[in-house]
Amino acid sequence: MPHTTYLELSEDTGSAHKFYEVTVDGNEMSIRYGRIGDAGQTKTTTYADEAKALADAAKKVGEKVRKGYAPAIPGQRARRSVTRRQIVSQRSTAKTAPVLWKYRSGAPAFGIFIDDDVCMVGNERGTITVLRHDATVERQFQLPDGVKCIVSDDAWIYAGCDDGNVYDLSGKVPRLAYAIAPDIDIYWLDIHDGVLGVSDAEGGVCTIDHEDEFLWRRKGRGSSGWMVRCDADAVHHGHSRGVTSYDWRTGKELWHQPTGGAVLFGWQEADAVYAGMSSNSVMQFTKSGDAGVTYRCDDTVFSNAAAPDGRYVFAGDNRSSVYCFAADGQRLWKLGTGCGSAYSMQYHDEKLYIVTTDGSLACIDASEAAVRAAEQGVVPQYVDVKAPARLDSVAPSTTVEVTSDTSAGVIVECVQEGSRLRIRVVSPGYDQTWQVQFPKGIREANARYLVTEVREASRGGFYRALGDIRRLV
Repeated sequence: MPHTTYLELSEDTGSAHKFYEVTVDGNEMSIRYGRIGDAGQTKTTTYADEAKALADAAKKVGEKVRKGYAPAIPGQRARRSVTRRQIVSQRSTAKTAPVLWKYRSGAPAFGIFIDDDVCMVGNERGTITVLRHDATVERQFQLPDGVKCIVSDDAWIYAGCDDGNVYDLSGKVPRLAYAIAPDIDIYWLDIHDGVLGVSDAEGGVCTIDHEDEFLWRRKGRGSSGWMVRCDADAVHHGHSRGVTSYDWRTGKELWHQPTGGAVLFGWQEADAVYAGMSSNSVMQFTKSGDAGVTYRCDDTVFSNAAAPDGRYVFAGDNRSSVYCFAADGQRLWKLGTGCGSAYSMQYHDEKLYIVTTDGSLACIDASEAAVRAAEQGVVPQYVDVKAPARLDSVAPSTTVEVTSDTSAGVIVECVQEGSRLRIRVVSPGYDQTWQVQFPKGIREANARYLVTEVREASRGGFYRALGDIRRLV
């Protein structure tokens, strides 16, 4: 008969909402672990005999109990609360925008990321598709739950999901980077230099450091925190009663500006933040809290973005229209998307990219010539992008490739410090007292790993692992 021990981390606040299950069946021991409410991940080890399997199982259970886990009954604790944004999208009456290409992801999409190399869309089924700018599909990731957003942090790309986890997409395989407290109903995420900002349904806001530990947590001035944007100095939080800015280190309120309507989205540039409003507008604020330009739309704004330094400001409403404004607030154009309302958007190289209620990632030509032609009813025939018939999606994994070749890369080591597993650099030329930001699910005490690259955080004080990771044998 199989012998099973099921444990849960018994704290109801903080980042703890995990289970750990050990099953011994003959000479095999299986460990299943993860967030409560999820299927989790499983590792199986084979031993010489049942006695050795039982002994190692007892050791594993003892280690978890000492860390605060306690016996529990599966299914008694509820899955975390999840709120998904809903828009009753209506057809735009404006002329159609000059869409160059469109990719249908298969479900409403919130996550978008665009840079010089790739275009990414993440939908509420957890599928992230990566395309090139020539509209060819390159690869896919399959995450365990719906994608809230995709954010970049220097060379790192992260996806936040409805399961409360944030995954690092910078290597070949998604790796768990942050696990957000179960009592937080996540509305939006942002990250800067390893510090994660989270806004939630209750209007709260918090920051989590590179080791997945709370820096601070605050109950905001309003509810429904659909905006959080992080920079080197502050966390800018938009909610039902306005925009509030906090010091990223301490959580001290720096400034607050009422908006006269609910903030439903947010964007930032170097010197300003832009709040998309239920009051049919986008409101600009300087990083020091001064009110700036208001950009007037015709309906509720559910997404907005800006060109570098606010040269142009864009908005998407609940009637499937997108807008472009000059920096001074003059409306330059309003056009229909042809593919639903934009949940999120991003401007890049004279193109506006949107992800929509019908699950599309659409590339709109935002050049002056293309828009002028569209206003006259002349638009290009867009390319309807199809994914290859056989496209293998890469899922998050705790499996790590092994190698004995240390000729290329940086060696790091996992060390036990109290109840925590920390990563330190072993290779010469680094401060070996600094911690390394490193995926959570693959840490194993005393193991050494070869990482493609290790970079110092911009703020200093710790390193960040970048690229592929292999375990040294």
